[in-house]
Amino acid sequence: MATATATLRKMFIDGKWCAADGGRTLEVINPANEEVLAEIAYGGRAETRRALEAAHKAMQSWMKLTSWDRGKIIKKIADIMRDKADAIARTLTLEQGKPLAEAKAEILHSADTFEWFAEEGKRAYGQVIPHGAPGKRHMTLKHPVGVVGAISPWNFPITLQARKIAPALAAGCTIVSKPASQTPLCLIQLFEFMAEAGVPVGVVNLVMGPAQEIADEFLENPICRKISFTGSTEVGKQLMKGCADQMKRVSLELGGHAPFIVFPDADPEVVAKAAVIGKFRNNGQVCIAPSRFYVHKDVHKKFTEVAVETAKNLKLGNGLEPGIEIGPMFEKKAMESTSVLIEDAKKTGAKVLTGGKRSDRFEKGYFFEPTVLSNLSAEAKIMTEEPFAPVMPLLDFSKLEDVIQQANKTRYGLAAYVFTNDLTVTWKMAEGLEAGIIGINEPVPAVPQCPFGGMKESGLGRELGHDGLEAYLETKYIALRLRE
Repeated sequence: MATATATLRKMFIDGKWCAADGGRTLEVINPANEEVLAEIAYGGRAETRRALEAAHKAMQSWMKLTSWDRGKIIKKIADIMRDKADAIARTLTLEQGKPLAEAKAEILHSADTFEWFAEEGKRAYGQVIPHGAPGKRHMTLKHPVGVVGAISPWNFPITLQARKIAPALAAGCTIVSKPASQTPLCLIQLFEFMAEAGVPVGVVNLVMGPAQEIADEFLENPICRKISFTGSTEVGKQLMKGCADQMKRVSLELGGHAPFIVFPDADPEVVAKAAVIGKFRNNGQVCIAPSRFYVHKDVHKKFTEVAVETAKNLKLGNGLEPGIEIGPMFEKKAMESTSVLIEDAKKTGAKVLTGGKRSDRFEKGYFFEPTVLSNLSAEAKIMTEEPFAPVMPLLDFSKLEDVIQQANKTRYGLAAYVFTNDLTVTWKMAEGLEAGIIGINEPVPAVPQCPFGGMKESGLGRELGHDGLEAYLETKYIALRLRE
């Protein structure tokens, strides 16, 4: 198979790198210096249709391979990712902005995801069910759901596609992936790795173009049997409505507004430092990032002092430079939205303890100062809207029942964080919080072997873990009558 050219980064359809039919292209911008990194082929429905057709054709043989043979290929993808992690991480930093260490951690985590599903595919078990009448037998078999359309955002360009591609391939499905237009370059490299690993022609396909055009083809083309989407709740709802017309399977990993709750028995200094890391990782542009910090009144003062000082000393700059802890935001619009949220909070009484504006240390680039706020009003937009920004709002509480009520007072339910050494408090919080992921003394909970997903308007279904494999499988019930 060919590789993408250096001058124009192309789509990957039916085992070939190809330009858009009409020659349309789009520039990819480096958020650290606002320079053009590359041009990509920018297609639409016609290219997506061909990709779906190629995936449909390839699935007939891919699904017939044993899970062991599919697993060998998927494991090889993981091995290549690890071997070339430095190169793909550099590309990720250039187009997305996150520090190089974070980018490499994303690549290695994604490689682990491929390796996990290479093995988990062997455990797509059916069942033999006890019969209730002589001469009858009952069993279930697992069957791949079909061709998958995978749509992911810009904040974790490799991780969020790996969570779709790896289980789909392990289950025997084929796939058409659509990355965010701002961050396609590292995913192009991943597709080069998959071709190198021996993924058969047509099994994996990459299309780039306007989100609405590609999504419409996924929704309306009956070849596409499932859509897996990570992104905003608003778009997720539109996709869910569109899937209803063909009863198309859908998995949705959507928005979040995670509470971070600190009880008085936790060490406020240690937890404050962990909170800053959890909040400002990838500039807060993380669906499970903590976004409301409820700190018990007994430790609120110390927590605030340490959090402000730690945030103030974070090293901001180009993610390729050594020692950088915070890179630029991924685009100008995100930076402007952050300013709007902060100004709104200030109008409702919030106080800026550090940060609060675009950094004036850089002539170019979308650099925003890590920000800590206090005196938050319930009326502030940042308390109800998903912030996706480097802003840390601090609140206090005194009673467990009250903080559970406040934490749950949101339409989202993706993640929540609790810091305590009290086992009774741990259980009450685990049972009381309305979130699909709860980290107890753990600010970075996602691992390949455990389910990832949300409650309420944060999504539908689970990625990762065995649940992540089941999302790409149908259950067939076999009823058998024996001869007398």
